Amino acid sequence: MTDLASVHSDEEATAQSRNPPSVRLPRLVQGIGFAFFRRKAMRHWAARHGPVFEINIPFFGRSVVVSDPALVRTVCTASTEQLVNVQPNLSNWFGPGSVFGFDGDRHHDRRRLLAPALHGRSLDNYEQVIAEETLRECANWPEGEEFRILEPMSRITLNVILRAIFGSAGATSAERNTLREIVPPYMRLGQVMAFVPAPPGWAGRHGPWARLDRYRAAIDRIMLTLIAQADADPQLAERRDILAMLLRGSHDNGMPIPHRELCDELLTFIGAGHETTATVLGWTFERLRRHPAVLADLVREADDGGSELRRAAIWEVLRVRTVVDVIGRRVSASTFDLGPWRIPRGRTVLVRIADLHENPEIFPHPETFDPSRFLDTRPVAPAWLAFGGGARRCLGADFAVAEIDVVLRTVLRHFSIQTDAAADEKSYFRGVAHTPLRGARVTVSRRT
Repeated sequence: MTDLASVHSDEEATAQSRNPPSVRLPRLVQGIGFAFFRRKAMRHWAARHGPVFEINIPFFGRSVVVSDPALVRTVCTASTEQLVNVQPNLSNWFGPGSVFGFDGDRHHDRRRLLAPALHGRSLDNYEQVIAEETLRECANWPEGEEFRILEPMSRITLNVILRAIFGSAGATSAERNTLREIVPPYMRLGQVMAFVPAPPGWAGRHGPWARLDRYRAAIDRIMLTLIAQADADPQLAERRDILAMLLRGSHDNGMPIPHRELCDELLTFIGAGHETTATVLGWTFERLRRHPAVLADLVREADDGGSELRRAAIWEVLRVRTVVDVIGRRVSASTFDLGPWRIPRGRTVLVRIADLHENPEIFPHPETFDPSRFLDTRPVAPAWLAFGGGARRCLGADFAVAEIDVVLRTVLRHFSIQTDAAADEKSYFRGVAHTPLRGARVTVSRRT
């Protein structure tokens, strides 16, 4: 009996030794740190426990946080038999018919249908739209007066994605104007509530959840009307907008995307497509205001018709000012081996993108804004994960970079940006994205 007890004791000790070190704080305290002071809390916990540790937080439960590059690669390359999307996820915000709500074969099939609208030759079709919307927005910018550029960037990216989805004939000006009015407040509130499921009963029918439902109902009415109109359009085969492309597509079994799910996907395009892109643009101008040499080089390149440095600068902004700093997965297998650690079914795995981007072994002097580090090489996973990685990498990554590139080029050709030694803007966490606290304030003058 003594030998048997010893064996069980050894097995328990071995199993325990394969659990990552845990943060020893009350769950509520950990949750507050994760929700409101995430970067500071994560840095503190990683400094104490290393690049793999466990936290226990509301909604996500017991979660393993990973920032070791080799182990991040393991997470990003895991099969859906091992890891699936984290719960709760953005389908809580955009709807169960969104690609965020699917896993396995269904997720793969939906990505296959959505991808052509955001890649390849489709991107060339949007370049003129992006330039037009940029020039339209900046026509009334004040000269010699500091202003927040984040909101103008948000209007540009919203107008671009609406035109890309519905085309020139796919929506009336009244319908687009209504969406322009409803989407911004829906996005602001939705970011805060994205991972907070509505409580049952009376509480879920009131407060912020009720406001979200009202916004969503108004958006759905417009979307479903436009989807039905496009589906009945005799010119659908000739249209090049995203909605038309998705209606023409079909699953492997020949079934089109149901209109209810298509509504969720279009809202995903609008929400995920415009808000984070606008935030990256805001951070871009925030960085350029404080780096006159980089700005001067970018202006010369734009005037000469080049783009290499501009793309490198975009990738560097995405690194040094990481907008979405965490991606999550949930263990679907009985266990998931993460290096020396064994993670049980149902546990959440969180990849700390910001810590990867600040790793001095990967990026020397990581605190320095230095686009030249990407001049001769493209950023690659797992060291650089601005758009996530693996099977769930952001579908709109190419679209976003192309849009940022055109907006930045257009502004640099038409405006001079004043540089100075202003203190860096701090980051403000909106619930999903990290934005410039003061709205990326700049001062511009028109070029002659």
